[in-house]
Amino acid sequence: MRRSRLGVIFGGVSEEHFISVKSAGEVAAHLDDRKYEAFYIGITQNGAWKLCDGPESGWESGPCRSVVLSPDRATRGMLVLDDGRYEVIELDVVVPVLHGTFGEDGAIQGLLELSGIPYVGCDVQSSVLCMDKSLAYIVAGSAGIETPKYWVVSAIGDIDIEQLEFPVFVKPARSGSSFGVSKVTRPEDLPGAIETARRFDAKVLVEQAVIGSEVGCAVLGNGAELLVAEVDRIALSHGFFRIHQESSPETGSENSTPIVPADISGESRARVQETAKAVYQALGCRGLARVDMFLTDDDEVVLNEVNTLPGLTSYSRYPRMMAAAGLPLADVIDRLVALALEGGDR
Repeated sequence: MRRSRLGVIFGGVSEEHFISVKSAGEVAAHLDDRKYEAFYIGITQNGAWKLCDGPESGWESGPCRSVVLSPDRATRGMLVLDDGRYEVIELDVVVPVLHGTFGEDGAIQGLLELSGIPYVGCDVQSSVLCMDKSLAYIVAGSAGIETPKYWVVSAIGDIDIEQLEFPVFVKPARSGSSFGVSKVTRPEDLPGAIETARRFDAKVLVEQAVIGSEVGCAVLGNGAELLVAEVDRIALSHGFFRIHQESSPETGSENSTPIVPADISGESRARVQETAKAVYQALGCRGLARVDMFLTDDDEVVLNEVNTLPGLTSYSRYPRMMAAAGLPLADVIDRLVALALEGGDR
C-alpha cells in the first residue's frame, strides 16, 4: 500500500513559534514511517514558508526550499519553488502543528479549506470561536455551561473599575497560551495590565477570578464519537499558571506541577469530563482540543478556555492526559489522520 503523504506545518509568526517547533519535533518522532511519507513545512518567524528535512534545531538555516500550499483544488498539494521553476507534490492530509495566532484562529484552516486538502483539527468556525474567549463564553453559556464573569475592553475602550471585584485576570481575548495575562489585585494596577494584554491583542478580557483548582481534559474525535481522556489538575505553589513561559519547561515549572490523573474525587472527575465533552460539542470542535476549566470548592465546573491545537511536546498536557487514558502519541496521531481523511473536503 502507498504511504499517506502528510504535510506537517510548524513554526509560524505567533509568540508560540518555539513551542510549535518542539511540538512538531515530538510529532516527527512518533510518526510511523511505514504508514506515512512526511513533508515538513516550516514557517519562519518572518513568515517565510520552507520545505525542510524536519523540525530539528537550526532547520531555518538548513537545506530548505521555498514552498507554498496551492489554493487550487485541482492541485491539492504543495508548490515547491526552485530557480524560477516549481514542482507539485500532492498531499493526502495536512497536520497543522501551529499554536496561537494564525494557527488556532481559523487562518491556516481557511487556506486549507480553499486548497481542498483534508486536515487535522477544528474547522474555521470552531477555531474562530475557541480562539476568541469572549465568543467562546457566549456560545458555551448559551449551552448551559458555567463561565467566569467577564468584561470586554475594546482597542479604544475603557472599563468602569467600580463594577469590578478584585482579584481579576486581564488577558488578550484572542491570543494563545498565557502570554500577556496578568493577575490584578489592586485597582491602580488595572491600566498597566490592560496595556500589557494589548501588546498581544487589541481586544482585552477582564475576568472575575474563579476560586478553585485549574483542571483540564483532552478530547479527541468528531461528532458524537469522542474519546474523553484523563483529567489533570495543576498544582500551584504560588502565583498563577503560566503555560509555555518557563525558562526550561522540559525540567518543570517553578510554580506548577500537572497531576495526571487529577487527585480529585470520582464524581468530580466525571463532571469535568462531561463538561469538557459538552464544551467541545457546543463549540463545534473536531479532531482534537484541550478544554481547560476550574473546579471550585463547591464542585462546580467553570470553563476557562479551549485550545484547538494544544501543545504536543514531551511535557505538554494533552499527550500526558491521552497517555494516562491508554493512548500514546503515536496512536493519537494515527486517529487524528484517520479522522481527517474520513472527513474529506470541508
